[in-house]
Amino acid sequence: MGNKARGPRRKREGWVVWLTGIPGSGKSSVARVIARRTGADLLSMDEVRRVITPRPTYSKEERDMAYSALAYMAHLLASRGHDVVVDGTANRRCYRALARSLVGRFAEVYVKCPPEVAMAREGRRGTGIYRKARRGRAPVPGLTAVYEPPRRPEVTVDTEHLTPEEGAQRVITFLRKKRWR
Repeated sequence: MGNKARGPRRKREGWVVWLTGIPGSGKSSVARVIARRTGADLLSMDEVRRVITPRPTYSKEERDMAYSALAYMAHLLASRGHDVVVDGTANRRCYRALARSLVGRFAEVYVKCPPEVAMAREGRRGTGIYRKARRGRAPVPGLTAVYEPPRRPEVTVDTEHLTPEEGAQRVITFLRKKRWR
């Protein structure tokens, strides 16, 4: 028998871990640690937004478009065998549900933090989003816009009491238990 031509060997599907929480909750800090320690790709809504909506209005339509694009990017990467950490508030559950519907190995991580702690962090190292909200220049999920916390996240990281490294370790422990790593 002759050799049959074969296509490229299919890689395993990657996983997607989506970190959600109010602005200033510590999503980015935890996401960076997870990505560094696992070798996963990091998709940050802040960076994606700069390309998709360089002058953001934060309207519902704009958020719908931006989070749909972020979910689709995560899906594309995972379908090609990449592991992905998504750092994005995704203030409505439907945004995270869309990503879950696209990705087989999906985990939602709730980065839990009281608003007063998140606002206090802004003064030290934040983006200025709470100052903009107080001036009426930006709707902020959990303050001046709706934030729907996850109903059943796979992992909850309480950043009022955990460091980014400790929070990331909780997520990595979850990944190992699922045998995704």
